[in-house]
Amino acid sequence: MRDELLSEIKTAYENRDLDTLDKLAIPISRVINKKNDFRSALMLSCNNIKHLSKIKELKAECIMLNLEDGVSPEDKPFALVLCAIFLRELQKCDIKLVVRVNALDNGGYEEITYLNQFMPDAIRVPKVNNKEEVKNIRALLNDEIDLHLSIETAEAWHNLASLKVNRGVTTFYLGILDLFADIKLSQNLITRDNPTMLYMLSHFLMTCKSMGIKPVSFVYQEFKNLEEFGMWLRLEKSMGYDAKGCISPAQVLEVNKVFVDEEKEIQRAKVVIKLFEMHKEQGITGFADDEYGFIDEPIYKGALALLNR
Repeated sequence: MRDELLSEIKTAYENRDLDTLDKLAIPISRVINKKNDFRSALMLSCNNIKHLSKIKELKAECIMLNLEDGVSPEDKPFALVLCAIFLRELQKCDIKLVVRVNALDNGGYEEITYLNQFMPDAIRVPKVNNKEEVKNIRALLNDEIDLHLSIETAEAWHNLASLKVNRGVTTFYLGILDLFADIKLSQNLITRDNPTMLYMLSHFLMTCKSMGIKPVSFVYQEFKNLEEFGMWLRLEKSMGYDAKGCISPAQVLEVNKVFVDEEKEIQRAKVVIKLFEMHKEQGITGFADDEYGFIDEPIYKGALALLNR
């Protein structure tokens, strides 16, 4: 972003001059980033101009442009327009840019209507409850923009398998703190060895995967405790997760380091694919290999999926 423009934005924001900011928010046709293979999703408040101006320098593969939690009610109109201005400036971006709007009954519908003009890569909607709400959002949202949902209410958890109303719904985030509060479970249960927590992680993962939805694991709030954060990451990776919400650059680096396919996994997948295709030419689609064990079509498809990721 040009220094002159950044200075104008800062001055207008400091002077609480929403009219000037509005004039800088000129709609533009962005190049949508349709990639959905991000590992780290970093939360970034849209009323923080310093952080917004450094988006391209961040190591996160997805930036969550946040209009909800952490933005005061009086600052929300400014955050929305600032979000639009920076989307305009980031006309093409390798980092996936997702805007987390407010709840539908707290301005979410109006924010989605406004943001359609600025074409974020995706919109994330919190506190969605049922497929009727999702259909309403999807009907309002530009067809080119993906829809991401936060699963953080008891009703949404109950209706989880029905929330993918079409292919435009691509990603779910596990909002564990709000979800536990709504279900009336103690947050003391959020530990790596608690069976309820392990069940919730497993159920969320399997339900999402069975629908072709990308599951993003919950944000770990104690951002300075990277040791415990790393233990959560290794647990989640062992379960099948490959993405997690972050609230600090240090967490981003840990996620990007842990959620990577090991070289030996990639090499194994290549060999499995080659062996299967060689046998298939002979009409054999199930066989035992001395080194890699039994290989059949599901094993072959799993190897292909790994390489495609």
